[in-house]
Amino acid sequence: MLKPLSNRRWFWIALLIALAAALAFYGSTFATRAYLDQAATRGKTTLRLAVAALQGQLNRFEPLPSLIADNDDIKELLAAPNDPGLRDRGNAYLRQINTLLQSSDIYVIAPDGETIIASNFDRPVSFVGENFSYRPYFQDAIKGKRGRFFALGTTSLKRGYYFSAPVHVGGAIRGVVVFKVEVDAIEASWLGGDDEIIVTDPEGIIFMAERPEWLYASLLPLTPERRARTAASRRYANATLRELPVARGNFENRLSLMTVNFERQSSEYLVLSEVMPDAGWTINVLLDTRSARTQALTTVAAALLTLGLAALGGFVLLQRRARLAERMEMQRFAREELERRVEERTHDLALVNTRLETEVAERRTTERQLRQTQADLIQAGKLAALGQMSAALSHEFNQPLAAVKTYADNAAVLIERDRAAEARDNVVRISSLADRMASISRHLRNFARKPNEKLGAVDLAEVVRDTQEIVAWRLKAANATLLVDLGRTPLAVKAGSVRLQQVLVNIITNAADAVEGLPDRRIELQARRRAGKVLITVRDHGSGVADAIAERIFDPFFSTKGVGKGLGLGLSISYNIIKDFGGSLGVLNHPEGGALFTIELEAMRNTVREAAE
Repeated sequence: MLKPLSNRRWFWIALLIALAAALAFYGSTFATRAYLDQAATRGKTTLRLAVAALQGQLNRFEPLPSLIADNDDIKELLAAPNDPGLRDRGNAYLRQINTLLQSSDIYVIAPDGETIIASNFDRPVSFVGENFSYRPYFQDAIKGKRGRFFALGTTSLKRGYYFSAPVHVGGAIRGVVVFKVEVDAIEASWLGGDDEIIVTDPEGIIFMAERPEWLYASLLPLTPERRARTAASRRYANATLRELPVARGNFENRLSLMTVNFERQSSEYLVLSEVMPDAGWTINVLLDTRSARTQALTTVAAALLTLGLAALGGFVLLQRRARLAERMEMQRFAREELERRVEERTHDLALVNTRLETEVAERRTTERQLRQTQADLIQAGKLAALGQMSAALSHEFNQPLAAVKTYADNAAVLIERDRAAEARDNVVRISSLADRMASISRHLRNFARKPNEKLGAVDLAEVVRDTQEIVAWRLKAANATLLVDLGRTPLAVKAGSVRLQQVLVNIITNAADAVEGLPDRRIELQARRRAGKVLITVRDHGSGVADAIAERIFDPFFSTKGVGKGLGLGLSISYNIIKDFGGSLGVLNHPEGGALFTIELEAMRNTVREAAE
């Protein structure tokens, strides 16, 4: 149940709200002032660099018109302006100088304002023949002064800054040399910066800007007087002048602000300006205030969050102290109640101890009976294993015994026919099979425990050859054909020779059973080396393995044969032998029919074959 807040807590809550309000109001103003001052400092640096760049560019070209005016060829031309040869030579000279200095245009104007030679004389847009008497730079130079003027070219329609100087011939002014420098390169150097840089003329019209849409827009109202002065000099040729929608303001009467409402977008800028009296320009650096105001807002939000966290921490601390006092009171009450209950339970425990002693005696008797039962189960397990091993021995000896009987019968027939050499060969084979049966007996005995035989490199070709001898009688009885393909490279696997042979005998015998009586009685044995392993496959062309028995085919005593035709131990023994070799044995149905048994064993170096070679 929540307790009502005390008067003291209400006081602290009210104080916290007052602090937050004061922090939001005064902190916002202070943070905004700090970040705007930082922006202004950065903007002043940008402004100084922009002014220095513009001033340096202008100072670079300012003395050049006077130097060209002192050229003898120019003076000779102005003395005889209609001489074609002098004009051609003058045009070539101005083009050479223009290319060398990488300026925009250089041209010479006669006293009547007509251009007689120009560096662009051979271009589609040429100044030759144009009259520029209306330009202030011509009017100043024809009076004997150096002229400076920036404007949009009426012929080239390119912005540029014009320098002019009079040409004195025989003590009289006989013409004017004009040098034009384009401002596009300077303007392009501003692109990509964080701040906006614009240049305005004395009428407040933007002459240079990073944004093309701001060009020829005025920051000041375009009064009739301003329009008339601009039109008289044709400063902007046929460009359309308009007013840029701006609203002036300030921050704390220290920083100048300007809001531009352009194309449905409103942007506030911090404005820093510097006048270039010689050029007649005003350089303005506009810094977007969104970053400063966002930083200020973030700072205030962080301060409010810190204050809130501090207040929350204090509130949590007070709550913990109150809860601690309440918990201590509850613990005192609980301790008293516990002491009372301990006294009650002590009596009950005495009765329980008596019952426990009786139960312990009964459990000891039960444990003795359990140990006796476990011993009986172990003995029964041993007897079951012994029975399985006896069945395995009977199953595994059937195949060699059948081969022995066949060879013995053949030997008797051969002796009757006086073919002693062939009979001797059968006797030798019977002896070999007897040795092999002894070896099989030894390995099947080890099947019930971990074999002591060490695994090593086994020549797969020899194992397959011995296997063919054992299963020859079964293949003949089933009229089946065993096709062996061991590849071109001799293969050796990590295994035991006799046990691996026994696995192949079991699998091939099962395959012979599967194809007996069918039209296609081929059995295909193939071996290939693959990525450090040897893959042995045995495929028959029988009916395959049914899905219902695929998971049980390697279980002991599981067989699909009729009664008396098998114990169902062959594949189980084979599976455990391959597992003991560290390999795997699996079966699946071949896509073209029949069962496909796959044995995967670790590949080894064929040391036996190498020693023979």
